[in-house]
Amino acid sequence: MKKLIYYLNDRNGKYRPLYEYKVTEVGIDELYARQLCTYFIMRGNQYELVSNEMDGEEEILVVTEIGRNVTTADEFSYRGKGLNIEVRRFRESENYKRLTTIPCQTHFDIIRFLLKDIVDIPGIGQMAVTSTEIDEDRGVYVIYVKDIMEAED
Repeated sequence: MKKLIYYLNDRNGKYRPLYEYKVTEVGIDELYARQLCTYFIMRGNQYELVSNEMDGEEEILVVTEIGRNVTTADEFSYRGKGLNIEVRRFRESENYKRLTTIPCQTHFDIIRFLLKDIVDIPGIGQMAVTSTEIDEDRGVYVIYVKDIMEAED
């Protein structure tokens, strides 16, 4: 693997490159972590992953644009503060409340969380993952969770 390219599907059958990461610049572990996120936030816009592909030495993520990213009152930037995972409630009615932040040493630590359906959140306990995201604007991975037996309505 040499690079990861995000392609925007404009829903009319046309694809255009949106952003590119080279393994020499970010590392293979970060490229894998990004591929596990169902949402991608960049330049104030939110994108949803629709396809995860490979083409030779290139990893390809095809995304569709959802629109402007809705921010919450408890958001802040993690730029320059290491690798972190924010854990948030999945409910819009709760304004996607931040439950905690988990500092990580490596992207492999982050990958461990991104791979799971049920995560053990320090100080909270086990919760079910509803979706995952990389917020490029704030420099953080986000895991949205619910109680294990809670419905998603």
